[in-house]
Amino acid sequence: MLPQVKAAALLFCLMLANNSNAQPKPRARDLGIPFEGTPGTYNAITDVKGVEVGYSTIISGTGKNIRGKGPVRTGVTAILPRGKNNNPVYANWYALNGNGEMTGTTWITESGFLEGPIMITNTNSVGVVRDAVLKWYVKKGWYKEDFWYTYPVVAETYDGFLNDIYGFHVKEEHAWAALDSAKSGSLREGNVGGGTGMMCLGFKGGTGTASRVVKIKDSTYIVGVLVQSNFGGKRNFQVAGVPIGRELKDTLNYELKGSPDYQPGQGSIIVVVATDAPLLPHQLKRIAARVPLGIANLGGFGENSSGDIFLAFSTANTTAFQREKFTASDDLPNDLINALFVATVRATEEAVINAMVAAETMEGINGNKAYALPHQAVKEILKKYNRLK
Repeated sequence: MLPQVKAAALLFCLMLANNSNAQPKPRARDLGIPFEGTPGTYNAITDVKGVEVGYSTIISGTGKNIRGKGPVRTGVTAILPRGKNNNPVYANWYALNGNGEMTGTTWITESGFLEGPIMITNTNSVGVVRDAVLKWYVKKGWYKEDFWYTYPVVAETYDGFLNDIYGFHVKEEHAWAALDSAKSGSLREGNVGGGTGMMCLGFKGGTGTASRVVKIKDSTYIVGVLVQSNFGGKRNFQVAGVPIGRELKDTLNYELKGSPDYQPGQGSIIVVVATDAPLLPHQLKRIAARVPLGIANLGGFGENSSGDIFLAFSTANTTAFQREKFTASDDLPNDLINALFVATVRATEEAVINAMVAAETMEGINGNKAYALPHQAVKEILKKYNRLK
């Protein structure tokens, strides 16, 4: 086999291996970290019926960064609110700090609907992923009309400390792979999809998810969260009120042997909240605005160079989107919404920690290295503070 063919085959195998949605790794609860609230079956955003998630993960190369060749540590995540069915959902969004991007949000605010998948990738790949979604719509016949318009939703966080981000390695086929591989059920976390090259709170970050079961009167609902976590500094990192970052301040610090420079607090976080509770767009804005409370519990403060952007949608009201017909929608009274606020905060917090627990130590461009959260050390610190479950 020719060297270049062999390398391409290896990269393809890495992508296939990382696209599996099976969850083989320990999660935050496996370490004994105490969390409030009851999770759903998978403790994932996919506990909301109909929601599907897919990944495309690109990992190749080591050593000195050669622009356009790598090393490459990046990918794409796709979240489909109703799977591969074109049926828009009520949605809204909120930005804690705007040093980031999520395309299509102005129309979500204006119309009240999310009309397709949510894609998450690295900062420099937003454009190619957006265009790929449009082509995927055409390929799949997403719209039945001869003429249609849409504004794909694509969000990003910056992976340029580990990834050859100016090599533009995310291509159309990677976005399609994430969309086509989307499934329900348990999800992989950590170094997968758009979260592949991310760092968080002094350690390796990435993709994480969690959910909560919410009972309101005689009804039971699910709140599910997925994060692409790339924010914060170790000095502020805490778990269950325990100052993990300060306890580990001299342990496993980032190794940045080459450019670019990195300062604690740089980075971003994208959070997607799904629920089957019957919420209207203005209520979903309120849900999205509660996400920062979960981030703050971990030591994130929406710092100047952080893009902290959040989107919430509801899969209830399946006939709400109509072009010409009148329709009726159920909605939850505002006086009953507090339990959903609490669930959003708690699921966000756990999703971030799940991303960090699952993430593995990664060496990227120029030998830059982000270390995995040390599981045993975290358990010992929680025990020291009498917080181990």
